[in-house]
Amino acid sequence: MTDQSPGPTLTVSVLTSLSQIAAGDWDACACPEDAEGRPYDPFTTHRFLSALEDSGSVGRGTGWEPRYLVAEAEGETIAVAPLYGKTHSQGEYIFDHNWAHALENAGGAYYPKLQIAVPFTPATGRRFLTKPGHETQGMSALLQGAVQLAAENGLSSLHTTFCTEAEAIAGERMGLLRRVTQQFHWYNRDYADFDAFLADLSSRKRKTIRKERRTAQAFGGQIETLTGEAIRPEHWDAFWQFYQDTGARKWGAPYLTRAFFEIAHETLRDDIALVLCTRHGQPVAGALNFIDRQALYGRYWGCTEDHPCLHFEACYYRAIDFAIAQWPGPGRGRGPGRPQAGARLPARADPFAALDRQPRLFRGGRALSQGGTRRGGRGYRDPHRLRPVPEDHSGGKRMTEKLSDTARQTVLEPLFSAGWEMVEGRDAIHKTYKFGDFTEAFAWMTRAAMFAEKWNHHPEWFNVYNRVEVTLSTHDVDGLSQLDVKLARKMDSL
Repeated sequence: MTDQSPGPTLTVSVLTSLSQIAAGDWDACACPEDAEGRPYDPFTTHRFLSALEDSGSVGRGTGWEPRYLVAEAEGETIAVAPLYGKTHSQGEYIFDHNWAHALENAGGAYYPKLQIAVPFTPATGRRFLTKPGHETQGMSALLQGAVQLAAENGLSSLHTTFCTEAEAIAGERMGLLRRVTQQFHWYNRDYADFDAFLADLSSRKRKTIRKERRTAQAFGGQIETLTGEAIRPEHWDAFWQFYQDTGARKWGAPYLTRAFFEIAHETLRDDIALVLCTRHGQPVAGALNFIDRQALYGRYWGCTEDHPCLHFEACYYRAIDFAIAQWPGPGRGRGPGRPQAGARLPARADPFAALDRQPRLFRGGRALSQGGTRRGGRGYRDPHRLRPVPEDHSGGKRMTEKLSDTARQTVLEPLFSAGWEMVEGRDAIHKTYKFGDFTEAFAWMTRAAMFAEKWNHHPEWFNVYNRVEVTLSTHDVDGLSQLDVKLARKMDSL
């Protein structure tokens, strides 16, 4: 990052709504290239973040309370950041439940915390949105402002998730902790069409994908990819049903409200590629993708009818078709098309990074250089204090005692009736789950893993195709505890 500005007096403001800043001022920092075409990141645009806010998907009662940061230099907006006050860790796709447990077990309060992120969106991109020519100065102002906001409000921590590698490096130099993991992205290696992509694979994989595509396309209907004005209001009626069904079966309560899709129809259609599957004239499945200048981001899928391989076709293979057609590949015009932000066919693994700042690591509360904010009171104090929502953090000591004989008679009998069995030679319980196919089995394991991680209690399990074998026991007590009972009940309910 470079900064060519002379360094005028800076102020950093905290906004509780995007309606408090003009779309042009925000987007001049978030996506200055948008005036010449598509943005490089559709998720940090004023229109996308406003759709989340205006639809009630974020805001009071959701656990995502907007605290947008705006840095100004002599009246000119030079940097912005999508900052939120969080009262839980849902919708982040970076799991920090162990940190929450550790702090609360030590007598602290992890929530509320601050998060610089795009809600519900695990797509890597800039999080410190600076106007060209103000990169270093803008990021420094935003970061120092966020740190001081957390400190003066007594919040446990500040997090920046799915930021760029350059931002991660810069943040680390400023004294923040860094975490790195990986995603799987599909890249267009100069493919002229889907067959050219298949030619890069082994014979076995080519045959498998071609068979899956034939199976999916024989479901008795039509599949089309819609963008812009081709997307009609009734398509959102159908997709809302798909989205609700996926949430009910897979992840619990969906994050987005119905109003989000209505707003998306008005303001986001040009940023969307909607894969719609219809049968006998009725939509039965769909996949929602977002488009930027060089990538396609697969975000949501759902269906009201189950058809073999239709999920793969709608989410993966049609996305690859679209990317190849939209971005012909290196040397062919507009750069590499890459479906991403989901379980795409991996050609290479790209890292994403998270920056975390814990108040206990502060080296003094440095004020913002060259002037600070005076909005809403002294320093960065937030006039809209965040209040924590009670959460279930029952993975602590009170549940890690070995089950007594009396408790076993009460809590284990219902599990035995549900198919659980005692393991011979061990104080442990075991059950075998069977699913329709590997995808369903893996999806169930993913859901179960979220609760296991949240409660810091992990199962012994083994997966072969559509079968998952689970054994539960608590190593700390060398036998069964209430944690095993709790996790068993949750697994049965998923």
